[in-house]
Amino acid sequence: MASAPSDRGPVRGRVDAEGRLVSADPDLLRLQEAAGSSLGAPLALPQLAAVVRSAFKLGVPLSRSVIAASADQDFDLWVRAEPDAEGADFSIEGWKSRPPAPPRLTLVGSEPAAAETVAAQSHEFTVDVGLKIAAVDAALAARLGVSESESVGQPLTRFFMLVDDGDGQMPLLTALGGRQDFEGQQATLRSDPNVRVTLSGTAKQAATGRFEGFEGHVDFGGAEGPGEAPGLFDPALDEALRSPLDRIIAAADRIVDRTDGPLRSEYAAYAGDISAAGRHLLSVIRVMTEQPGGDVDRIDLALSVAEAVQLVQARADERDIAIAVAGGASPMPAHAEARATVQILVNIIGNAIRHSPEKTAISIHLETSGGKARVTVGDQGPGIDPADQQRIFERYERVGDAPVGTGLGLAIARRLARSMGGDIELHSARGEGARFTLVLASA
Repeated sequence: MASAPSDRGPVRGRVDAEGRLVSADPDLLRLQEAAGSSLGAPLALPQLAAVVRSAFKLGVPLSRSVIAASADQDFDLWVRAEPDAEGADFSIEGWKSRPPAPPRLTLVGSEPAAAETVAAQSHEFTVDVGLKIAAVDAALAARLGVSESESVGQPLTRFFMLVDDGDGQMPLLTALGGRQDFEGQQATLRSDPNVRVTLSGTAKQAATGRFEGFEGHVDFGGAEGPGEAPGLFDPALDEALRSPLDRIIAAADRIVDRTDGPLRSEYAAYAGDISAAGRHLLSVIRVMTEQPGGDVDRIDLALSVAEAVQLVQARADERDIAIAVAGGASPMPAHAEARATVQILVNIIGNAIRHSPEKTAISIHLETSGGKARVTVGDQGPGIDPADQQRIFERYERVGDAPVGTGLGLAIARRLARSMGGDIELHSARGEGARFTLVLASA
């Protein structure tokens, strides 16, 4: 069994350019061997290896909190990696052991646990800048199934699964990036997803004005009842997708904010793209599980088009496909829900990219007439037979025998458009390309 280091000094190691562990202090080597590997073999601790690999690839020092595991323990580690031309040195500090985490998912199709009715009650907590618990009250610790001392140092998200506010936003993560107060962060208990809570908090500041975390409270206000309409995903799969996306977005936001130290601007920009894409995927998951969408509001359709193009530009570049936008220089107000509109446009434009020949162009035209705001996406693909033009809007339906795509994009897009009082129109003929038009009420 791997154990925590007996002294307080850092545990050190080194990997070569191929990711092989070429030197290691005894405690690190024991973890490597517990994972079924050895000195001279690839570093077998996934999160640790990812930090070291990223530092070597980017050519900059990186520091991260990671989790490693032996057969009967988990370890919270703080890792700093220093790359050079031949590999990377790394050190591990803050080595804390704890019992292994319970299974994250129930089996698909298993019987759901009975909903627990919880009387409304508020509990206090304090977290640091990394959202690690500094203190909780005794009653909250009991609710979480740990002692007060056992909770200290654990990530808040070890006990709570954060839920977005309906458009992919997390109030807690937004507040963390802005060093500001937050409220209304919805979450569920990881130990019992039927129990829903609301987190709120006040930003803490040192006398010097430095941000030091949050003082917050958890409101237990009851559980979700059974009998909700089934979605495209089993709830277990929904959680499986949301959890890593939450972590990806949080990590990307830390990079953008340069929380872990200076970083070249282009890397911070890449992280901003990752964060935006992650939030878009969260909105996709929300729709596929058929959770209620956000409220219809006044939006600028031109800005929605610009955001959607940014999200699909990399796919277009891979196939040398140009995207030309006409009519988007001026604001185009429309009545819609912002995240749903971007998702519709991403699905339509992505569909055009997928079915367009390489080195061709996709046109996007915006116009307002007759009280309607329209965005038309045209491609130079093979076109769609009239007999298929309704079928492709059904779930899991695809035109032709191309192996890519799930057959969900257009079905989701039309359902979203109609939920906002709009629609998607299709004009096409075999061999003449296709034009999909999003129609919304103008504002």
